[in-house]
Amino acid sequence: MDERRTDLALEARELSGDTPGVEEETERCGKAVVTRVRVRTQQGAEKIGKPIGTYITIEQKDLCSKEAQADGSLSRCLAEQISSLLHLKKGDCVLVAGLGNRSLTPDSLGPRAAREVLVSRHIFCQLPQVMDERVRPVCVLTPGVTGETGLETGEVIRAVVRSVHPACVVVIDALAARSTKRLNRTIQVTDTGINPGSGVGNHRHGLNKKSLGIPVISIGIPTVVDAATIVNDTMFNLIAAMSQSKAFDMLGDSLKELNDGEKYELIRELLSPNLNAMFVTPKDIDESVKRLSYTISEGINIAFMGEGLPA
Repeated sequence: MDERRTDLALEARELSGDTPGVEEETERCGKAVVTRVRVRTQQGAEKIGKPIGTYITIEQKDLCSKEAQADGSLSRCLAEQISSLLHLKKGDCVLVAGLGNRSLTPDSLGPRAAREVLVSRHIFCQLPQVMDERVRPVCVLTPGVTGETGLETGEVIRAVVRSVHPACVVVIDALAARSTKRLNRTIQVTDTGINPGSGVGNHRHGLNKKSLGIPVISIGIPTVVDAATIVNDTMFNLIAAMSQSKAFDMLGDSLKELNDGEKYELIRELLSPNLNAMFVTPKDIDESVKRLSYTISEGINIAFMGEGLPA
């Protein structure tokens, strides 16, 4: 079994290949490529290691560039995908939760994005007559991390849900990928909720419809990969180069006989015990997270505050 860590359903499907009960379709959305992976059966869910539901992946090469941010089409595309997964009635309240550690840059995507989301629930409670009919009551929560608060993320969100009674929860979190090419270039939106920290092996209680009693939409961007993934990608390029050199024919052929999972496990063993638990992030992560969090917050604002807002 391939043990590469990934929070992305698209990568999990790529690893498993064609699987009964798992469907995939791709379309363009402005400059972005949108791929929908639908897991329809329990057999398919077990095969790719993801719960039954819909997983939408938005990919754009310049996802965190100034141009993509200024253009606004990416935020509008994200808003469309969020809306496609929700069926809300007029006046339904939405709780947005930014997960992660705001003091750790690769993990601060959730709190940073939540900080830029426009809140309106308090105005609905006090002055409902002044609110535009396109605007929904939105409230925001940044529960922090257990090491700082002593509270599990799920405990905090469940308590707020019981008090506020929102129609749905939208959670934002940083993810882990299995491919370096998807770092800071991919947004995943899913209706299956999320298991905070699962991508880096730090499993917490799941946030989903079963645990909270209401629909949970999760939005995430991969900001880290594990060290073994980087070596694995390098090894792939090395094998390709070896195939062009007669001097390395024998070694190259022996490595080619290993499948992807076997190569990855070999690398993990070679890196053990000092490096195989390391996670790596790009050197420009500070600026990238700043721009990506803005894109996510704008997508949420458009989805719940009306298309008339500036993108």
